[in-house]
Amino acid sequence: MARIAFIGLGNMGLPMARNLTAAGHEVSGFDVSTAAMAAFRAAGGAAAGGAAECLAGAEAVVAMLPEGRHVREVFGGTVIPNAPAGALLVDCSTIDVDSARAVAAQAEAAGFDMVDAPVSGGVGGAEAGTLTFMVGGSAGAFARARPVLEGMGRTIVHTGAAGTGQVAKICNNMILGSTMAVVCESFAMGEKLGVDPQTLFDIVSTSSGQCWAITTYCPVPGPVATAPSSRDYRPGFTAAMMAKDLRLAQGAARSAGQNARVGALASAMFDEFLGEDGAAELDCSAIYRKIAADRGA
Repeated sequence: MARIAFIGLGNMGLPMARNLTAAGHEVSGFDVSTAAMAAFRAAGGAAAGGAAECLAGAEAVVAMLPEGRHVREVFGGTVIPNAPAGALLVDCSTIDVDSARAVAAQAEAAGFDMVDAPVSGGVGGAEAGTLTFMVGGSAGAFARARPVLEGMGRTIVHTGAAGTGQVAKICNNMILGSTMAVVCESFAMGEKLGVDPQTLFDIVSTSSGQCWAITTYCPVPGPVATAPSSRDYRPGFTAAMMAKDLRLAQGAARSAGQNARVGALASAMFDEFLGEDGAAELDCSAIYRKIAADRGA
């Protein structure tokens, strides 16, 4: 088992770090939030006094950070200059492709193996240790990262060179955001035209319209007891995170010269939803409430 430095102990990072400890790794953690550090200590984690202290003796460094600028700052300013020689660098954040590739190049120039390994599965998957990891980097770095990632997830896929993990993640979430929006529109329309949501669920969940946004994450309260909608939209994946990922997808589409019109509309819809009081911290499926309240021309 390895000594692992874990930087970023938020809603996703904390349970991921806990699972690494449960898998037998020695985990030292750091977060700029005092509340996150308190939660890590309460979970039995070894809390470091700072990011640089967290790195002492680390064989692997795992980070779960909010945005590309944070990844550039933490890896470029602290991890790469201070990590022990030969340490494996693993970034599990969901960020822009350019930042992922820039940091990977910086790590390679300094002699480190690094992978970008964003996740799918939300807080529930992080807590259960069932995350899916999309891993960009060299074959050698992927082979080194696999035993670490297996302590936090169930499905681990090598997507290709540095940055491709981020590409796969934002493509996945553009699909999710777009399907969630149209599922919400369909259920709102069906109910307004006289079809009970449970009846529509029973039909669509076994028909050609079936998708994850219906069978697992149905945005209407009731049909799926474990969905956030049936728990007052307590988040598994917040609306703010979905909006961020849809904006990342639009940026990636522009850089590739690819039109992504449906994704752009979904992005605009989630950005508009964030303007409502308290919406950012609700689950992304809570956009159903706004869509159902909308009145067409």
